[in-house]
Amino acid sequence: MLLHLAIRDFAIVDLLELDFQEGFTALTGETGAGKSILIDALTLALGERADAADVRAGCERADVTAEFSIVRLPVLQAWLREQALDSSDESERLLLRRVLDRGGRSRAFINGHPATLAQLREAGDALVDVHGQNAHQSLLRNEAQRRLLDTHAGLDGLTAETGAAYRDWQRLAKARADHETDAAARNLERDQLQWQVDTLRQLAPQPDEWDSVQAEHSRLAHAASLIEGAQGALEALSEADGAASGVISGALSRLRPLVNYDAALSETITLLESAEVQLREAAHGLRHYADRIELDPARLAQVEARVEALHGTARKFRVPPEQLPSLLEEMSVRLAELEMAADLEALVKQEHAALSRYQELARKLTAGRKKAATKLAREVTAAMKELAMGGARFEVELRHLPDGSMGGDEQVDFLVAANAGGEPRPLAKVASGGELSRISLAIQVITSKAAAVPTLIFDEVDAGIGGAVAEIVGRKLRALGEGRQVLCVTHLAQVASQASAQWSVSKSSSAKGGGVRSQVLELDRKGRVEEIARMLGGMEITATTRRHAGEMLDKA
Repeated sequence: MLLHLAIRDFAIVDLLELDFQEGFTALTGETGAGKSILIDALTLALGERADAADVRAGCERADVTAEFSIVRLPVLQAWLREQALDSSDESERLLLRRVLDRGGRSRAFINGHPATLAQLREAGDALVDVHGQNAHQSLLRNEAQRRLLDTHAGLDGLTAETGAAYRDWQRLAKARADHETDAAARNLERDQLQWQVDTLRQLAPQPDEWDSVQAEHSRLAHAASLIEGAQGALEALSEADGAASGVISGALSRLRPLVNYDAALSETITLLESAEVQLREAAHGLRHYADRIELDPARLAQVEARVEALHGTARKFRVPPEQLPSLLEEMSVRLAELEMAADLEALVKQEHAALSRYQELARKLTAGRKKAATKLAREVTAAMKELAMGGARFEVELRHLPDGSMGGDEQVDFLVAANAGGEPRPLAKVASGGELSRISLAIQVITSKAAAVPTLIFDEVDAGIGGAVAEIVGRKLRALGEGRQVLCVTHLAQVASQASAQWSVSKSSSAKGGGVRSQVLELDRKGRVEEIARMLGGMEITATTRRHAGEMLDKA
């Protein structure tokens, strides 16, 4: 759940820190006070698109940080570990942060680690589900309706698997069609590739061979110089008259007796003794090297031939010699693909197998959707009746698609009959905005019950309703708040009175710069009575409206 939200220089908010609690919290206040701005700030931290206009006027950047408890989200905890985005202290809290500058550039952080917006959104999807006024519009689209039904039914995994099977089927179908139209070009490419692969396989280049064969060639080609140089150095170090080791030994013989007269010579003696040891080790290494290296004209000729073969082939294929092994692998893969494509019978078999796989998954998906559609239609219809749409009926139509699709064998259509006995029509053709608002809210409340996210946010989704219906909406949100955290921006006293907590959002002049700023105050019982009375009575609050507000709170 959401624990803390810190906002700096976002829209009309200069500095605001909020601590959240469980249950149903209502955010109320005058229009334009900044209620929805708080939701916009939170969604920015959840990875929504940024707009430079969101930076507070006169400021360089906006900064939003949201802290969540993820105790009951083991899948998210595992994802954070996989992405190396978990917190250093292994706490069960998660910090999402977004910084937006006035140029429109933004940076994202998860638990202090730099993150991509995709990662921010993936984490946010597991934490918060936002139902805004624009949700009414998104529900009018068939794709959104299909996703909502699948999510509500727990079919997201099967839908993704079906989509992958559909892609495989389409890919093989295209390969088969290409075979029938591009046979000549494919055969020409296959013949050329076969010659190239045969050439490379005969050469048999090995990974890292080019570096090793060059090193060996250099050593063999300069063997005489290496032997002469090693022997000369060995003589200079230890074997010739006046060799370095003898000189150092002599110096040590003179200095050691003198240390009894001046201890300051000890450091110099230590350095010379170390040099003497290193000289002996160097001489030993040179003897071993000189014994190993030898002139080998036959091996040199072999290595030179290999270098020329690798270099000549690389020049022929226009790649660096070290890339020959990877080129052989790439060409072999492509040749196998062409050989498979050349076998029309094998290709057709694979296409049929992919089609059967898709059809099997699509049938399971259809069965799951039919079961879920009946249940969802029944639950939403019941919720609509509670929202003063007694004669209305909600249906979920699964319209068969003959050729299938990424989403399975059917298109999902939400249909509504606004009156008893009426013909169900697509949700997009419901005439009344108030009806659409209530239907949308009923769908959202029902589907939110199955959501896995711990925090639900409703941003003025109760627009266009009032009276007893508004009270029912409030009760439904309160019921949702018994199992998870619910935040609702509302203008309705009937909704706000049902909340277990209420915050008042107001706008005032800023002492710094003379602009306006948004403030948030958590209301006690007395404050809630005043605020709900304002929502009931407008500017003039009377004893009667206060008494009514108190009665609403007591009743809730």
